[in-house]
Amino acid sequence: MDRFHQINPFAKRDSHTTTSITTYKVLSLLTWLLSVVTTVYYDTHAPTDGKYLGGSIWHQNYHHYSGFTQNAVITSIYFVVMFILQLIYTSHLFSSDATTVNAAASVGSHFILNNLLHFAWVMLFVRSHFVWSEIILIINFFNLSSLYFRHATYTKLIHAGAVSWPLAWTFVAIYWNGAIMVPHQHSLVARIFANVFIWSLLGYGLFFIFLYKDYTMGFALSVLSASLGVAQFFRQIIAFQWIFAFTIMSVLFVATVLVAVPAWTGREDFFGNRREPVGDAERAPLLADN
Repeated sequence: MDRFHQINPFAKRDSHTTTSITTYKVLSLLTWLLSVVTTVYYDTHAPTDGKYLGGSIWHQNYHHYSGFTQNAVITSIYFVVMFILQLIYTSHLFSSDATTVNAAASVGSHFILNNLLHFAWVMLFVRSHFVWSEIILIINFFNLSSLYFRHATYTKLIHAGAVSWPLAWTFVAIYWNGAIMVPHQHSLVARIFANVFIWSLLGYGLFFIFLYKDYTMGFALSVLSASLGVAQFFRQIIAFQWIFAFTIMSVLFVATVLVAVPAWTGREDFFGNRREPVGDAERAPLLADN
């Protein structure tokens, strides 16, 4: 068992060797670049190979309209912010502080796997291999969920870039890709299922907001809900889906603010643990003596 723990890249460790940290630095940067370049290229370009008729990411999005079709502009902005947050996370591996480096290295294996799986998803999605791309998303969902629940107490810059924003995107993408994968996306049954399953975004977001006090996850899901709402509004004004999407966005945003403001003002830490005022902490021994 000890031998397996030593060779398992996903095992929790209190410290890392110089060699492993160097490996994380190189692989994190290379896979991040692979993920970014592939996404940016296929954002506007269609593949020229493949058995099936493919298209760019947003061509596929609008060509296969469904109840989870995204707005290209808003989701593209989300990608840009997510990639910047991921680069900020990667910079923690180059910190001069050993604690920061160890914290970043602890999530490195999951981050590298996420980048590789995202690359695989893009390559399959633009080539219309929607079943395989859905499988990749589900695998990555388990990868990122495992990362979240096993490493949920790191700083918000590490957490947002490596965990919450990629996880929020993967969760929404499972529905988006899945809706494209299922035939007859325009049927009444498909619309009813979309009207029902969209509420899972609200439940999923509130779970992290109130149980983990995670405002980064709440904000990420509210942005993606807004993207969904805008796309659905321009697709069909007289419909429930865009109303549901904007309702979910509003609730998630308000809940996010309710959690974020106490954290930003110092009344609670990132995960909701209430901080004791400095004055009271300094007076406590004096009161005890009295």
